Amino acid sequence: MTTEIYFIGRVTRAAAVLLVSAAMAGLVGCKQEAASTPARPLPEVEVLTVTAQTVPDEPELIGQAESSRPVEIRSQVTGIIKERYFTEGRDVKRGDRLYQIDPVPFQAAVASAKGKVAQAAARVVQARQNLARVKPLLEEQAVSQKDVDDAVAEDLSSKASLESAKAELIKAEFDMSNTLITAPIDGLIERTKVYEGRLVSAQTDLLTVIHQMDPMYVIVSAPENFLLKRRRERASKRVQGAEVYDLRGVITFTDGSTYPYEGDLDLLDVGLRTTTGTMDVRVVFPNPDRALLPGQFVTVRFLGAVRTGAILVPQRAVQQGAKGPVVYVVGEGDKVEVRDILAAAWHGNQWLVEEGLKAGERIVVEGMYRVAPGAPVKPVPYQGPAASSGTQAPQAKGDAKPAAKPEPGPKPEAGK
Repeated sequence: MTTEIYFIGRVTRAAAVLLVSAAMAGLVGCKQEAASTPARPLPEVEVLTVTAQTVPDEPELIGQAESSRPVEIRSQVTGIIKERYFTEGRDVKRGDRLYQIDPVPFQAAVASAKGKVAQAAARVVQARQNLARVKPLLEEQAVSQKDVDDAVAEDLSSKASLESAKAELIKAEFDMSNTLITAPIDGLIERTKVYEGRLVSAQTDLLTVIHQMDPMYVIVSAPENFLLKRRRERASKRVQGAEVYDLRGVITFTDGSTYPYEGDLDLLDVGLRTTTGTMDVRVVFPNPDRALLPGQFVTVRFLGAVRTGAILVPQRAVQQGAKGPVVYVVGEGDKVEVRDILAAAWHGNQWLVEEGLKAGERIVVEGMYRVAPGAPVKPVPYQGPAASSGTQAPQAKGDAKPAAKPEPGPKPEAGK
């Protein structure tokens, strides 16, 4: 019995020794395996180095086309429309007949005025003859001084009556001539607002409108905050170039096509509209082909100014953060930082960044999904389509490929 217990104890101790030896061997194997596994490589990202440059400054604003001379046609006399001569919606020339107002009452007025002129002229003759007779009689004391004075007054009164009658004749003839209404300018005429048999009042009822179509005006409404910002940028020399009345305009239609003629800014209104807080800017465009129509909405891009120290970044480098657009910046130690920026305007396929970036900083363009804020990365030159000259890839050792020509990108939505 004692022998059996001793044997079992020896077996148990032997098993324990074997288990400990196996565990130590396993630990040594794990250490050797861990030592042989290489460290995880840093995520590779493609970066561009931001540079400042001078670029064209071409703000775009919405405008509405209008005729350079919209002429309202109204009657100068009160009467019945007897006939309409023009075809609605067609071209008319200066002097073309438009309407005929019944002339009979005005012909009668002219005849009556002529009769009054004749009567007044007869009284002038009579008064002159009376004065001529009484003057010699005064020297002979055959008449009194009062008789002579009365004759002089009658002569003057008759002359005044003649002038009044002549004035009535002029007015009657003027009214008679205005019974035929003609076009005062060349242009495109609207539809008529009155028809035959309609009684129209002098200088009150609108008959139709003629629009001068060449040139055309485009009225652009510039918001107050845009004007204030523009004034600050001019004062700080960030925007330079053409003065206000040297700016030119280019039209883009709602279908994306571009108008082939440039316009000239010829009027900046003197104040803001109190209802909208905007200032009207007028641009004059030639319109020989009638492509511009009154009331048409267009986008006007203003040319002639440049922006200095501009920073442009590719579209794909800008992401939307919680507070607005952000970019990933590779800073010291090749660590990534998320940077809020102010992307003010669209410039080709790039964003114009006004705040948040400085020249010389590196931004991530490709590989953003592989990085986290504060984590180190391995930056390599960006090899995709880069901006023309707003950003440049950091030069790697050896020959570097030139930046590709920028591809057109989607235009940002309004308000973003």
